[in-house]
Amino acid sequence: MALWRARVASSPLLKRILQPASTSFVNHTFRCLSTDAAGETPDALSLKDKMMRQMAHLDINSQVGTCMPLSSMRIGTFIHNIELNPGQGGKLVRAAGTCAKIMKEPNAKNCLVKLPSGIEKLIDSKCRATIGRVSNASHNTRKLRKAGQSRWLGRRPVVRGVAMNPVDHPHGGGEGRSKSSGSFGRVSQTPWGKPTKCGRNQEKKRKGTFGKFIEPKKKK
Repeated sequence: MALWRARVASSPLLKRILQPASTSFVNHTFRCLSTDAAGETPDALSLKDKMMRQMAHLDINSQVGTCMPLSSMRIGTFIHNIELNPGQGGKLVRAAGTCAKIMKEPNAKNCLVKLPSGIEKLIDSKCRATIGRVSNASHNTRKLRKAGQSRWLGRRPVVRGVAMNPVDHPHGGGEGRSKSSGSFGRVSQTPWGKPTKCGRNQEKKRKGTFGKFIEPKKKK
C-alpha cells in the first residue's frame, strides 16, 4: 500500500515537470534503449529523457530479484524463497527452476499462494519473498558423464542388501536371488536389523500449525 500511495502522490508532480512530453517522445525514449536504432548514445540524452527512462523502472514490483513482504505484492506475481514466519528466512520454493504464484490480492493478515506442487497455502502477509523464478531450470535434465562425477558430488555407491553376504546385511546370503535371505518370511530390515516397512517405524506426523493448506479442486 505504501508503494502504491507513493506512486499516486508522485504522478501529478511528474506530469507538471514533463508537461511537453508526448507519446512520440515516450516511444523515442524506449527506442533509445537500442543505440543502433536511435543512433544516439546514453550521454547525449537530455534530462527529460533520463527521467522518463527512470520512470520505466521506478516500479519496484516489476523488478525481478526484489525482496519484499507479501502484503506489498500484487495478484499474479511469481515469487520464490518464501518465509513461513516473519523474519525466519526463506523456507519454501527454493529448488532450481521453481516458482510460486500469488492467487488473491494480499490482505492485512494472510496471502494465498499457489506452490509448485499445486497446493494453495495461506501465508502471513508479513512474510517476505523474492520476485521471480529460481534460475537453472534445466538442472534436472543434466546427465552425469561418468561414475566419478557422482563421487565429486559426495554421493557414495548404493549396494543392495540381497547382493551382500549374511555378515554384511540381514538380507544377505541364500542360494541365487533369494528374497528370503536363507530364512523364510524375513521382513525388510536396515543394515542394523531394524524393520523398515512396518507402521511403527514410520515417521510420525508433525503436530502443530504448519500453515493452512487448501487442497486443489479435483477436475471433473
